[in-house]
Amino acid sequence: MSGTTITPEFPSAVPGRLRLTRRGRIVFFGIPAMLLLAALLTLVGFLNSPAKAADEATALRATPTVTVTVQSGQSLWGIAGAAAPERDPRDVIVEIIQLNNLEGGRIVPGQQLFVPAA
Repeated sequence: MSGTTITPEFPSAVPGRLRLTRRGRIVFFGIPAMLLLAALLTLVGFLNSPAKAADEATALRATPTVTVTVQSGQSLWGIAGAAAPERDPRDVIVEIIQLNNLEGGRIVPGQQLFVPAA
């Protein structure tokens, strides 16, 4: 060999362009986007939730009620009309259902119901 040295040539270390696969793009962009969406939905939920029950403590008083025993042939409409004749029976029925945790608004004879007092 003649006195020349052969040195292998290596390409210079030039930073290349980052190439992401489809899965890499989903991970890189999708997960932060989902986290941002979850944070926004949580914020919107907090802003729209009815967190405040009343403006004043006096508005938090319990609804005065009376106990009524359901007779055969009675309906919620009739009970609501008798309990508060000056009010709309539909509003009174809603209160009766809420006060008694009635499923589907069904009542049976002999059942004790809490009814808002007039």
